[in-house]
Amino acid sequence: MYDYSKWIFQLGHPRLLVVGDLMLDRYIWGDAERVSPEAPVLILREDLDEVRPGGAANVASFLHALEAKVVVAGVVGDDAEGRILRNLLGVISGEITAVVTDESRQTTVKQRFVGKTAQRQPHQILRVDRETRTPLSAEVEAKLIDGILQAMPTCDAVLISDYAKGVCTPKLLRAVIDRGRELGKPVLIDPSRGGDYQRYAGATVITPNRLATELVIGSPVRDADSILAAAKTLRDNLRLDAAVLTLDRDGLAYADSQQSAVIPCRPREVCDVTGAGDMVLSMLGICLAAEIPLVDCLHMANAAAGLEVERFGVEPITRSEILRELDRNQIESRQPMTLDQLRIHVEEHRRAGQSIVFTNGCFDLLHVGHVSLLEEAAHLSDVLIVAINSDASVRKLKGPERPIIGERDRARMLAALACVDYVLVFDDDTPHRLLDAIRPDVLVKGGTTGHIVGREIVEAYGGRVIHANAIPGFSTTQIVNHLYTNSSAEDRS
Repeated sequence: MYDYSKWIFQLGHPRLLVVGDLMLDRYIWGDAERVSPEAPVLILREDLDEVRPGGAANVASFLHALEAKVVVAGVVGDDAEGRILRNLLGVISGEITAVVTDESRQTTVKQRFVGKTAQRQPHQILRVDRETRTPLSAEVEAKLIDGILQAMPTCDAVLISDYAKGVCTPKLLRAVIDRGRELGKPVLIDPSRGGDYQRYAGATVITPNRLATELVIGSPVRDADSILAAAKTLRDNLRLDAAVLTLDRDGLAYADSQQSAVIPCRPREVCDVTGAGDMVLSMLGICLAAEIPLVDCLHMANAAAGLEVERFGVEPITRSEILRELDRNQIESRQPMTLDQLRIHVEEHRRAGQSIVFTNGCFDLLHVGHVSLLEEAAHLSDVLIVAINSDASVRKLKGPERPIIGERDRARMLAALACVDYVLVFDDDTPHRLLDAIRPDVLVKGGTTGHIVGREIVEAYGGRVIHANAIPGFSTTQIVNHLYTNSSAEDRS
C-alpha cells in the first residue's frame, strides 16, 4: 500500500469557507432504566444535556479539529438556540460575520435522546427535529450571498453543506459556484437528498451518498459497474471536476476526467454513521485546498470517515488520529517502510506526545523468543519499531546458508503481530544510522550477549537501553542446527 501519510504534513493550515444549513445538535444522555407505567415507552433518567455544532456547523467543527482556519456563512434564528450556536461557532472559527440572523426563522435543532441499558453502548431512543425548510427571503438571501462573496477571495476553498433547510437556494449556489470558477477556488458540495441536481452544476466536487445518488440517477447503485457508471454520469451531466460517492461499508467511489475507481474501506465495528458524510467533505476540502492529488485526498477521507463511524454521535477527528489509522492500514498491507517514510510517522507520534521503542535483528525463523522480546518491548513505550537485517546483511552476519526466510516474508510476519507498529529493512552492518535518524526513547535488545550495539548513541542523547529477558533454549541458530542434525540422522538411516 502506498504511504499516504506524507500528505498529512503538507496540509498546512488553509483557510476554508463553510456555507450551508447551520444546526444545533442537542444530546440528552441518561439511563433507560425501565418502561413507563403510563404508556409502553422507556423512561430516560437524564444525566447530561449537551450541545454540539450540527449540519454545516459540524463541518466547521471538523475542519477546526483538522487545524484549518475556518470562516462560516449561514443563517440562524433570533432565538436562544441561535445565540448558543453563534457562541459555539465563535469558539470554532472566530470568523462569523457572514452568519446572518433571520428573525422570521427558527434555528434548526436536532435533539437526540440517548439511553444506556445495563451500562452497555448508548443508543438513540428518539430524535426530535425543530426546523424551517422554506427558502430564504430575498432580503436574507442577498445579505448572505454578499457576505459569502466578500469572504471567498481570502479563502483557499469553499465547502457547501446542503441539508435542504432552505439556505442553499439555487441563486446562492449559482453565485458561489460561478465565483469559485472565476477565482480558481475549489467548491465542494455535500448535496441534499433528492431534487434537481442541476443546481450544483459546475462545482468542483460533489459528495452524495448511495441513497441520494440512486434518487438522482433513478436506478440502484450496488455493484462496482453500477457505482462507477453513476459516478461518471453525475460528473458528465453536472460538468464537475469529479463526482465522489460515499458508499458506507463499500468505502468511496469517484470519477474524474482521468479515471474512475472504488476505494474500499477496511472492515470495522460501526457504532454510529452520523457525521461520516460531513467528515468526507471536511477531509476532501482541506486536502484539495492544500493541492493534494484527488486520489490521495480520497484515501485520507476514507480513513477519517472510518474513524468517525466507530464513535457514537458526531465527534471531531484529529490529524494524529488519521495518521495512526493510515499507519494501521500500512501495517495491514504487510509492507515494510523506508526510513524516510518512518521518520515522518515518528515526527507525528512525537507531536502527539508518544514515546518510541526500537529493536532490531535478523528475525529469521520467527519463534517464541522473538515474540517474547517484541511483547516486552511494546510494553515499554507507545510505538514499537522493528528493524530487520536485509538478506544480504544476514548472509554477511550468519553465513551463506542464511537467511532461511527472505526479508520480504520476514517483514510481513512481523507486521502481522499486534504488538508491532512499524517494520523497516536495513542493509547496514549495525543499526547506528537508523538510531541517529529515529532517536528512539528506548532501545531494546534480546539474546544472550551482554553487548548492545548502538547503546552509546541512544544513551548520548538521554535515551534508555534495556536488555530484554531471554527464553532459554530458543534461538534461530539452535533451531537450524537441530533441523540439520535431525535431517542428517534421517539420511544416515
